[in-house]
Parts: sequence; structure tokens; C-alpha cells
Amino acid sequence: MKLSDKVINAIKKDISSGKLKKNEKIPAEPELMDLYQVGRSTIREAIKTLAISGILKVQQGSGTFVASKIKDESLTQRLRRAEFDDINAVRSLLEIEIVKLACAQHTTEDMERVKLQLVQRQKAIDGHQPKKCAEADIAFHIGIAKASGNPVLSDLYQNFTAVIRDFFSEREENIEQFAGNQQNHEALAAAISAKNQELAEELTRTILQNNY
Repeated sequence: MKLSDKVINAIKKDISSGKLKKNEKIPAEPELMDLYQVGRSTIREAIKTLAISGILKVQQGSGTFVASKIKDESLTQRLRRAEFDDINAVRSLLEIEIVKLACAQHTTEDMERVKLQLVQRQKAIDGHQPKKCAEADIAFHIGIAKASGNPVLSDLYQNFTAVIRDFFSEREENIEQFAGNQQNHEALAAAISAKNQELAEELTRTILQNNY
């Protein structure tokens, strides 16, 4: 995500929350630069984008004003402008609940799909392909969510993983860290298959702590 996109999301968040109201003037460039710790060009790019979309209105000699409220957003859109730590905290709560249900509700077909993603994850590790490994990792966890037997919970989790996927794409993935946690992922799949809820929860917490 570009710096200007982060500024755009922050301004949208303030408008959505009511911190910045319609027809209200937003802070001047120097204040925005200090607030978001970015340069003038980044601030100007963000304001230009928001002005083109009709959210802000630039009035020469007067400043920049909020031109419209943020329209209703999809859950994914709302999550994309949230802080990653907040996203990850809720994701963690979901994953614990998901493995509880998956231990009780999974089918043989569910676990076959989950284990297939483990194979893909290991292939990506062996081939030193961190992007493919990240994709297989996310597919693995989505597979467990589907194995919970609760489609609402599964859909909600997939909204969170869409944002997590963006996070992975922004960072330089470390294949060694993926490799170091492969065994925990294999053990988690085995624990769910065996309906060992206590072990599955413990392994999930370990995986979440490592962020891989």
C-alpha cells in the first residue's frame, strides 16, 4: 500500500467516524504532514485523489473541505482502512472459534482439501516461493474455516483474510519462517482430524504468535 493510500484511508476513517464533518475544513498541509509523518507530495496526492472522488473539495485561498460523507462501505472496504493490529486481533478470535467448530463439524472431504493446501505450502517452501507459500497458507486457513460448518463464520473470516493477503503482499516474506512453522500447520490439521480440540487451539495460538 502506497503512503498516499494510507493517508486516504486515515482521512476517510475520520470522516466516517464523524471526526471530520461535511463542509468542515480539514487541517492544513503542514499539520497533515506532521500528523501522518509523510511529505508534502504524499499529502497532495491523497487530497487530489479524494477531491477527484468527490469526498473533498479544494477551494483556492480558503483550504480543503469535506464535500460528502463516506457512503456505506462493504465489510472488506471497512477492514481495508482499519489498523492491521486491530484486524489481526479479531482474526485471532475468529480462528480459535473456527478450530473449535472444525474439530466437531469437519468432513473427510474438508480435511482432504486442507491437507492439499499443506502440500502446496510445502512445495512452495521447497521451491523458495514465498508468495505462493503465503497464498497456500491463507487457503489452508480458509479451508479450516469452511470445515467449521458455519458459512457465516467462514464468509466473515474470508473478509479478514482478504486484508491479511494484502499485508503479506506488502512485506518481504521470509521463507525460513514459513518453513519453521510448517510442522505446526501439519500438526493442526492432524489435531482437527482427530477432533482434539485442546491441542488444535494450542497450535492455533502458536501459529498466530508467529504470524505464519
